[in-house]
Amino acid sequence: MGRLASVDMAPSPQSEERIGSRLWHITLSVAGREAPLAEVRSALEQLAHDHPFLLTSRYANDHAEIRYWEEAEDLHDAAAVALRLWGEHRSSAKLPPWEIVGLEVIGRETYHQRVAEGYGPPPASPVGVHPF
Repeated sequence: MGRLASVDMAPSPQSEERIGSRLWHITLSVAGREAPLAEVRSALEQLAHDHPFLLTSRYANDHAEIRYWEEAEDLHDAAAVALRLWGEHRSSAKLPPWEIVGLEVIGRETYHQRVAEGYGPPPASPVGVHPF
C-alpha cells in the first residue's frame, strides 16, 4: 500500500525548536479584599521560602505582584504553572483568598531586550518581599 503524498516523514521545524526547556519571566498579579499587611507579608515570605525561585514580591493590603523565572517547554506550560501557583499554595503559605487579576509571561530574550531598551520591568532588585 502506498503512502499519502502529503505525509512527510521528516521532523517538523516546530519539533526541532521545542528541544529542551526555556526560561520565562512571570509577573503574577493578585487582588482581593483587604487583609492585614503583616499577614500578607508573612504569607508571601512563606511562599518565597517554599519556592526559592521567586525573585521578588510587592504587596499592599489588597493586592500583590510576584515576579519570578519559570522553566518550561513553551509559553503555554509556563502560564499554566503560573496560574496554579496562588491557588495551590493558598493554604500552605496562608495566602489571602485573592484572585489572579493579571499574568504576563515573556521569554528570556524578550525580557532582556525590554530591560536593555529601558521600557521593561527593571531587574528584580532588591530580591525579596517588599511593600509597594
